[in-house]
Amino acid sequence: MELEALVRLLKIALLGGTVLGALSGCGVAYHSSSVSPGISAEGKVRVLPLTAESVMVANAAPYQPRQLPSYFSQTAGLSGTMSAPIAPPATAFDRVSRPAGLETRLPPPVPPTNYKIGVGDVVLLATPKTGSTVEQLSGILAAQTARQGYTVQDDGSISVPTVGRVQIAGQTVDDAEATLFQRFLDKQVDPTFSLEIAEFHSKKVAVGGDVSSPTVVPVTLSPLYLDEALAAAGGAKSADLDTALVRIYRNGKLYQLPLKALYDRAGTGRIQLADGDSVFVDTAYALDKAAAYFEEQIKLATFKQDERQARLAALNTEVTLRRNELTEQRENFSTRLELGAEGRDYAYLTGEVGKQARYALPYDRKATLADALYEVGGGLTTAKSNPKEIYVLRGSDNPLEYDAITAWHLDARNAAALLLATRFELHANDVIFVAAQPVSHWSNVVNAITPSLIVSSVNAAAN
Repeated sequence: MELEALVRLLKIALLGGTVLGALSGCGVAYHSSSVSPGISAEGKVRVLPLTAESVMVANAAPYQPRQLPSYFSQTAGLSGTMSAPIAPPATAFDRVSRPAGLETRLPPPVPPTNYKIGVGDVVLLATPKTGSTVEQLSGILAAQTARQGYTVQDDGSISVPTVGRVQIAGQTVDDAEATLFQRFLDKQVDPTFSLEIAEFHSKKVAVGGDVSSPTVVPVTLSPLYLDEALAAAGGAKSADLDTALVRIYRNGKLYQLPLKALYDRAGTGRIQLADGDSVFVDTAYALDKAAAYFEEQIKLATFKQDERQARLAALNTEVTLRRNELTEQRENFSTRLELGAEGRDYAYLTGEVGKQARYALPYDRKATLADALYEVGGGLTTAKSNPKEIYVLRGSDNPLEYDAITAWHLDARNAAALLLATRFELHANDVIFVAAQPVSHWSNVVNAITPSLIVSSVNAAAN
């Protein structure tokens, strides 16, 4: 037993000598990085511990993150150039509920007036057939025979041979005769004639709805009454007089009376109609059924709607073009950024971190120490990283202290201190350094000398 112990001690001594020989003979050594305060060739290094108060001091140092170009914050809404929102057109008719009783709303009486000649009316000139007058007016009579009278043109005049164009629109028959009489005298033509209206086209009333033959009834020299207008349209077809209504649309207002009252009450049907009235016989109480008979109003609403849709389509096209322009600008910026043609601020991770890398600081906001450690660096490795020795190295911006370096030291042996890493804001060109665990030094030494140790041992055994 004493001999075996002596041999074991001799082997240990021999192995120790071999290791020392390998270290000294091969010159293998391992040097780990560290942060040392003081003045050196690198500059003046000042180490400050990271606390809640010192984080506030560090964050107060001036640094403005790079801003994204303005087209990243713009939208395609084209503020200031878009037209005001377009309200939908008002409905032509409101939906109404059937009332308990049929309401009567009669139009105001039409004031008595003499008929005035209008555009489209046909007038006749009549002259005696004997004497010299007939010879002088032979051209007039021939024109009358050929044209069946004279139609009042768009400008309100008629064209009489030898006399010329005479304005008579808007005049009564008597006034028109006086105007023609004076024109005949001016042209030295015998003014023996009479004037009458042969056809009435300028004033009319539309009758439709639940009638036998919807029609347009002209307004003539004699007043036109409601019952006459309905008779001209063949009368109402509705068999249910208790629910039928006669509606009169005049000057933008709607009047009505029950159809039964029109037949039962004496004098109710003698409602005088005016030029432009629309008469509609309705068997329902929804006013939209009268839409076909208020065609002008519906066409106007349709026109407004089409015009607004065209404006909206033009606006959508403009917004689409603007959106495409913004997209192209952003894609160009991303490509330039990828190729390194755009300026960017960086912080640098080194030491015992999961991945040594260059960390691109974000645009428009500030990043923190924790962002860099855990987003790019992969966090602290438990086997090698020393949580006691975490530093952020920051150079001075003062040209007079260009060689001054501040090392903000974070001791994270207490994990609660890592909260400070989420508050410490990084600046451009900051260097984040994490020292190695003390045991890592020996592991690195062993890894470095293991090949030399094996070779030395083999050589010693061979000798």
